[in-house]
Amino acid sequence: MTTTVNTFLWFDNQAEEAAEFYTGLVADSRITDISRGPDGTAFVVTLELAGHALTLLNGGPGHTFTDAASLQVVVDGQDEVDRLWAAFTADGEPGPCGWLTDKYGVSWQIVPSGLPALLSGIEPARMMAVNAALQTMTKIDLKTLQDAYDNA
Repeated sequence: MTTTVNTFLWFDNQAEEAAEFYTGLVADSRITDISRGPDGTAFVVTLELAGHALTLLNGGPGHTFTDAASLQVVVDGQDEVDRLWAAFTADGEPGPCGWLTDKYGVSWQIVPSGLPALLSGIEPARMMAVNAALQTMTKIDLKTLQDAYDNA
């Protein structure tokens, strides 16, 4: 018996457009299937974002997204944070501490892979300095966080 877990997102009618947008931005991603209704429009779109399975449904209005659930994209380096941040916030909204809402209303976190190391460890003063700096940010700036850690 095989068990899988994937993320399921309910869109009004933009599932296929969103899937194309997401797979175009995140490396090693692809649309794996599209089930269409009798009129030819997408009903269910399945995709993989860097190995993470998602299902997008065109279920109609009435079910909005919230930032209480988000998709976290962990990337190598500030350049990739900057690229994805710009793309996801275009027609979207920046949020605090690396969170954002894209043009479809889906909440994301764009996180540099170096962040967890700066927020863990045995030196509470450094962790607190990094956290304080992080609280002032929308898009995460890894150099600023590293400076806060080094200067604590």
